[in-house]
Amino acid sequence: MGLNLPPLVKQAESLQAQIELAAARFPRAHRYSLGTELRSDAMAVVRLGHKAWRAKFPEALLDQLSDAIDDLKLRLQLAQRIQAFASFAQFEALAREAASLGRQCGGLRKKRPVSGQNARGEPPAQRSRSLSSRAASSEANS
Repeated sequence: MGLNLPPLVKQAESLQAQIELAAARFPRAHRYSLGTELRSDAMAVVRLGHKAWRAKFPEALLDQLSDAIDDLKLRLQLAQRIQAFASFAQFEALAREAASLGRQCGGLRKKRPVSGQNARGEPPAQRSRSLSSRAASSEANS
């Protein structure tokens, strides 16, 4: 496939593959419930990453992607709390990867050009105190 995927999408796919392998090693009690949910959360992140990339990263899709990444991180933390992972190191590697993915998404959100009357983060330009000189005013009024 001759696609030049952005790093965010490549990392999302890599994280999904790692989660698939980790969930396959979950104890039976968690493999089919939490493991399935974790896999579907990871797939949602990959889908939204591809969708956002194809649409040239619009703000609305980046917001959805950010929410999906946050959901995935929460599910990873739950899996760690109930000790579903084979080791803490396995959880830590996945959590670091998910955090890195979140940072990339945040970076893309900050890079987006903002347009409109009151652009975010930019203070409104001040106008000068005197709008024109007396001479210019008298010429305009005559």
